[in-house]
Amino acid sequence: MPSFIFRLVCTTLCLQALVALPSNTARAETRGAEQTVSYAELVHRLTDLESLALLPPNGEQCAQWSSFHRDSRYDAATGKYVAWDQNGDQTGAIRSEGDQLVLAEMDGPGCIVRIWSASPQDGHVKIYLDGAETPAVDLPFRDYFSRSVAPFDLEQLVYKAAAGYNNFVPIPYQKSCRIVADKGWGAFYHFTYRTFPAGTRIPTFRRDLAPEDHQALVRVNQLLATQLGQDPAGQRPGSQTVSKTLELPARETLEAARLTGPRAITGLRVQLPEAYTVEEAARVLRAVVLKIRWDDDASPAVWVPLGDFFGTAPGVNYYHSLPLGMTPEGFYSYWYMPFASSAVLELANEDTRPIAVKLTIDHAPLVRPVEDYARFHAKWHRDAFLPAEAERAIDWTLLDTRGRGRFCGVMLHVWNPKGDWWGEGDEKFFVDGEKFPSTFGTGSEDYFGYAWSFAELFERAFHAQTFNRFDNFGHISVNRWQIMDHVPFQSSFAGYLEKYFSNDRPTNYACTSYWYLDSGGSDPYEPVPLAERVGYYDYILPSVGRDQAKFSMNVLHVAEKSGGLVSWSDGVRGPRGRAKRFLEWSGASVGERLVIELPALKEGGRFTPKLTLLRGPQFGRVQLYLDGEKLGGPMDLGEQALSVMEPLSFPARDLADGPHRLQIEMLSALPGGSRFGIDSLQLDGNAATAAGDR
Repeated sequence: MPSFIFRLVCTTLCLQALVALPSNTARAETRGAEQTVSYAELVHRLTDLESLALLPPNGEQCAQWSSFHRDSRYDAATGKYVAWDQNGDQTGAIRSEGDQLVLAEMDGPGCIVRIWSASPQDGHVKIYLDGAETPAVDLPFRDYFSRSVAPFDLEQLVYKAAAGYNNFVPIPYQKSCRIVADKGWGAFYHFTYRTFPAGTRIPTFRRDLAPEDHQALVRVNQLLATQLGQDPAGQRPGSQTVSKTLELPARETLEAARLTGPRAITGLRVQLPEAYTVEEAARVLRAVVLKIRWDDDASPAVWVPLGDFFGTAPGVNYYHSLPLGMTPEGFYSYWYMPFASSAVLELANEDTRPIAVKLTIDHAPLVRPVEDYARFHAKWHRDAFLPAEAERAIDWTLLDTRGRGRFCGVMLHVWNPKGDWWGEGDEKFFVDGEKFPSTFGTGSEDYFGYAWSFAELFERAFHAQTFNRFDNFGHISVNRWQIMDHVPFQSSFAGYLEKYFSNDRPTNYACTSYWYLDSGGSDPYEPVPLAERVGYYDYILPSVGRDQAKFSMNVLHVAEKSGGLVSWSDGVRGPRGRAKRFLEWSGASVGERLVIELPALKEGGRFTPKLTLLRGPQFGRVQLYLDGEKLGGPMDLGEQALSVMEPLSFPARDLADGPHRLQIEMLSALPGGSRFGIDSLQLDGNAATAAGDR
């Protein structure tokens, strides 16, 4: 995020040159023809939340090329969608040319703003810009993400998140962009790109950036590393702050603030002064609703349960991102929210008991005419406005709106009590009445920037997995903020995520969508009754049966840790040559303990514990416990090379229904601390009647 100094340097340039987003079509066409956008200004857009509120000019677009299955299509002759649920999304391409695949073709002026893959390999991917015969970028696909080559070497812009590879370094072009891949490039790709109005002058990307352009990337990288949780615009001239603690009576609505304009809300922070249990916080944050109305509108443009508005559910889950987050100091929002005459914020407490909330609002003068701005919208829903076409039954609606504006992202809360992978479905964005979506993705987790349904928690500036305690059992919460890659629309936007499992399974979705809309646009979302917000799931994590008690360690809940660092690592091969992923505890001292909480068993009985552990350098001597009772004796796991052990079986024991805990005690003292790694734990009920266990 830009610091105050960076903001002072950039403000004048950004107001004059960031594809000037005017208040009407005539001004858009005029300014677009005069526009010059520097590379440093494109980089600034990575953190410029204010520009999202400006109405988009004609000709500004965002779309995506991906490896989606090319059998999925719209048949214009019949008006039907064909093979709409195809799922072989690994290697789709526009066409083959000899030994190469054409992955993407775009006309300029434009800019690649996001590259993603689930499995980039050694085959080269080449990006040709503006008709040049020599590619501007020619690298093994894996090196777009390896941080081994400049300028793709900045850890906040190029990284791996829960097995998904992400690259947010802008790659602009003036006339055209063509992307081809050699054999062995890998599997799964997204190239998300922006197109600017005709006449906009954009620099052609080259890897050896000019010093000032490289420094712009370095500054943004540093700001994303150190200042998430602060307003990305820094200190704003004329800013004012309103702060108050509200006592919300049961089943009443209070006006929290009334502001007069023209101004913009630039920051919104919330604290819950009262201490709540985990279950109570989940209930309270769904029962209290945040409502915001702009300019005396009859209906609120923002209607979201208080917790969900800040990008995660259920309850309080700490994380940081660019526009939203939850921290021990409170929740924050830095979405830029302009208004002409008034902004009215209300909090509705639909719970049966009173609730106290501390609310802090920052607001500042507008820096452009109010007519240039759209209004901020955020709505929470379940199963609203599903497609009418039978062949599109798989599409679950994220947002359906009419008017002019920009789609900026979504938080999805999944309730998945049977476990296993809940998603798989592609994102599909239809813009301005398109019959075939200009964004067609490759999978639910791919849209949210990770891969392979990994349950690993992560937090990044533009996306996060904030809740997933038991390897996709129970609650899952993910978000994606489309800042540089937001989707402009002139007349309509309809966004969907394929949902492979029905509500009866049960697998239930609830989402909060965030977008900007002109003051005359159509936002059809109505309030959702409390019974439909809290009655469809239980907070308590799901139980598992005797045939399900095998738990991957991608991210089982770390309940306690007296020292050291817990992380998740990969790249190890097991006894049968299969790649593994494991939980690692490092830097542990003698006597320190790690406790991992397991899902509750539905039915007690006699179980045989089986664990798959690792050996390796700096691995220590440990003692394992299950529910406080020893599992075998001390084990020395030190070895010269990192390897996965054969599964270890321990004597069967009686386990009651309910939750259980695996505890690891470190017994050795190595310089720098000792390590421990575990890949999986299985409680095998099928072997409980073996003769030796009677």
